[in-house]
Amino acid sequence: MQKKPTIALDADGVLLDYHQAYRQVWQKAFGVLPELADPQAYFPYDRWKVPWLDFAERDHLRSFQDDEFWQTLPAIDGAVQAAMELHAVGFELVCVSALPLQFESARLKNIRDLGFPIERVFATPVATSDAKSSRSVKADVLEQIRPMAFVDDFAPYLRGIPSGIHAALILREPNGSPNVGNDLALAHSKHEDLADFAQWWLDRMDGT
Repeated sequence: MQKKPTIALDADGVLLDYHQAYRQVWQKAFGVLPELADPQAYFPYDRWKVPWLDFAERDHLRSFQDDEFWQTLPAIDGAVQAAMELHAVGFELVCVSALPLQFESARLKNIRDLGFPIERVFATPVATSDAKSSRSVKADVLEQIRPMAFVDDFAPYLRGIPSGIHAALILREPNGSPNVGNDLALAHSKHEDLADFAQWWLDRMDGT
């Protein structure tokens, strides 16, 4: 049987709404549901009215980012439908996500429960210096699976990925975004969200 062409998709910010999940886990950890501070903030700690955390408080918050947390993130509006449209025309969709390996199965359960037509999740290292590294932590996995396209919302993750892979960048909330400067040139196309990418990709297939 001929192998289906593959599209690799990031999770947080492409498939899943990490902003809303962060707000909910903050409430679990500290007993307060944060109010909105900046709807155009890229990072969740800028989006919500939350205090800066010291090391002990960060560890406390992370303790609530357990299997249950990673199994229950909500989908971004329109993302499931966009994925279904890509799958319907013959693409295999896989998820390539920077998160601790022990949560790989939880992430797969999350996206499957939401209805995404995705059967494989590849967890990659979560580097503390992603914005400074010259090579994406996702590059090795992308070398292994060789998708036709890779869709991410974090431009530094496009660094050093194999040539021949279409690099699509989701340009979401701009305030404090790392999607600036020279890294923008690494993207072959730029989109508002996955739905916008899917429409553009399918139109490109049709030659329109």
